Amino acid sequence: MAVNTKIALVTGGSRGLGKNMAIAIAKKGIDVIITYNSKKDEADAVVKEIENLGQKAVSLQLNVAESGTFDAFFTNVSEALKNTFKTDKFDFLVNNAGIGIHNSFIGTTEAEFDQLTNIQFKGPFFLTQKALNIINDGGGIVNISTGLARFSFAGYAAYAAMKGAIETLTKYQAKELGQRKIKVNVVAPGAIETDFGGGVVRDNDQMNQQIASVTALGRVGLPDDIGGVVAFLCTEDAKWINAQRIEVSGGMML
Repeated sequence: MAVNTKIALVTGGSRGLGKNMAIAIAKKGIDVIITYNSKKDEADAVVKEIENLGQKAVSLQLNVAESGTFDAFFTNVSEALKNTFKTDKFDFLVNNAGIGIHNSFIGTTEAEFDQLTNIQFKGPFFLTQKALNIINDGGGIVNISTGLARFSFAGYAAYAAMKGAIETLTKYQAKELGQRKIKVNVVAPGAIETDFGGGVVRDNDQMNQQIASVTALGRVGLPDDIGGVVAFLCTEDAKWINAQRIEVSGGMML
């Protein structure tokens, strides 16, 4: 491994936006560790794709809702760093893994609320905390939020509230980790055509057209619109960007 090769860990990197992020990061000459929840075959295919780009890659199982498993997960990360990357630390953490639950404020159940809390807020909070032991000084953290933290579409009260919490947390992380020269930023995608939330944006023509009509650039977002921005934040070109919220929505709801 070249001495200066950086390593990024992307949660939920086996599909959708996470897959696009992982591949875009690899195209910047950065090695990648991706996590998957249940679909190992999808994750292994992404690893192959990254290796075909000339970078090293590993996939590891992780359920971000289960914070009690994080110690064991980072033991696996340490082993992968040693065996595959011949090092003991990595440089960038991308907190991407998540789910979408579409329900009205009045209809949201406590079980749905708790599930969203564990996956979208508690998970990234404690995963990042434990990752700090093996992140290099001068590295970076990218938290993934949503345009829905700025504008409102009915049915996303709990989901958007968790992402609002992530955006506030990002500023505090940037403040407290600055002494280690670790940069922390938020990327907030607008509506994207993926299988997220049951593929509602991709598969519902009426919703797709409605979103396009309130987007300055006149269409719904695609995974390719997002990955490159996350990858950019993992490069030297972004070294002075810190504690920022970068919305990547094509100008939704301006």
